Amino acid sequence: MNLNEEALKVHKEHNGKLATIPKARLQDAHDLSVLYTPGVAEPCRKIKDDKELSFEYTCRGNMVAVISDGTRVLGLGNIGPEAGLPVMEGKAVLYKVFADVDAVPICLDTTDKDKFIETVRCLQPNFAGINLEDIESPKCYDIEDELIEKMDIPVFHDDQHGTAIACAAALLGALRLVKKDIKDVKIVANGAGAAGTAIVRLILELGAKNLIMMNSKGAMYDGMDMSRINRVQAELLRRTNPDKLKGSLAEIAKGADVLLGVSKPNVFTPEIIKGMNSDAIVLAMANPEPETKYDAAKAAGARVVGTGRSDAPNQVNNVLVFPGLFRGAIDVRAKKINGEMKMAAARAIAEMIPDSELRDDYVIPGAFDINVAPTVAAAVARAAMETGVARIKVDPDEIFKRTLERTKKLHVLMGEVNGLFTNE
Repeated sequence: MNLNEEALKVHKEHNGKLATIPKARLQDAHDLSVLYTPGVAEPCRKIKDDKELSFEYTCRGNMVAVISDGTRVLGLGNIGPEAGLPVMEGKAVLYKVFADVDAVPICLDTTDKDKFIETVRCLQPNFAGINLEDIESPKCYDIEDELIEKMDIPVFHDDQHGTAIACAAALLGALRLVKKDIKDVKIVANGAGAAGTAIVRLILELGAKNLIMMNSKGAMYDGMDMSRINRVQAELLRRTNPDKLKGSLAEIAKGADVLLGVSKPNVFTPEIIKGMNSDAIVLAMANPEPETKYDAAKAAGARVVGTGRSDAPNQVNNVLVFPGLFRGAIDVRAKKINGEMKMAAARAIAEMIPDSELRDDYVIPGAFDINVAPTVAAAVARAAMETGVARIKVDPDEIFKRTLERTKKLHVLMGEVNGLFTNE
């Protein structure tokens, strides 16, 4: 049985990957009176007087919506909301397993930007945060920006910012290993879509000074043909490629210290990598096939290589980011996820590996390191409180401990729950 056959078997056997499990006991008439009528009226009355209490008295306080329109799903493209649902459902499972965040998959049957925005806005009373997913570019920029403006809970497009944070964490770890400063290195970012532009923005915020964005036509620069670029790219071009260099990827990558890819398979050829600076860092994140295979990039002379694949070292994976990020954000009831919180997440992931343990094949923690989500949660919560977007104050150390304990207990419970559904 190959992987595709096994995936179909598991999805069909379980009728999907999610189920609703009650948190409170319901075994007799008294329990029914407490959980439903007449008892349920009392929290209703309290919330009517203070809507913020909905975070305490309902599932909202630990609930995130994973929302898509199915227009840009994985590498499959515009496959529609029904076909996108397995991905959103899978994302919800990752939230629960890695950080004990409850999540609901929602695929909207509209490609109209304004309808999407208004529908999501109307869902606000149900959730502590919104994870936007698999929405085509450039529409995704407008959707996220408008929802952030209109909503009072975190709105986060993971394809952009989760990828950017994971990439930045790997880059920071790699730079520590090769003893180079981010402000001094030459960085070439190949791919200027939603993920690529988010990566560039975050790396600039972390201190990069010499960065050039590339698209399929070559180097991008301020003043180029505006008909070929969107508003987000235009803003970033004012901060990158100050010398307005022109040329192909092979030409621009000569002498580069860092080569980042969120583009298409096999475009980082051995010749391109051989032309880079000593101790070169190559992060090839196209999925499912990266811009270069790990072994090929190493053979071409790269010092540090990372991809999005789990079958090679230094996997740059969003699962390192979003569970802990939302855990920390909703634990302090953050109103939004700002740049400081994103940078805090990237630094927290990178700094999990001490200098003494850094290796060419270990510059970023593994996806199943149980300490990742608690570490990210604590760092994000601290940044939220320091920047004034948190509604409540919670000791970050307490968030770390609580997240770690909840995750460990959840892993035990998962075994019991899985047994329940397997034995049906």
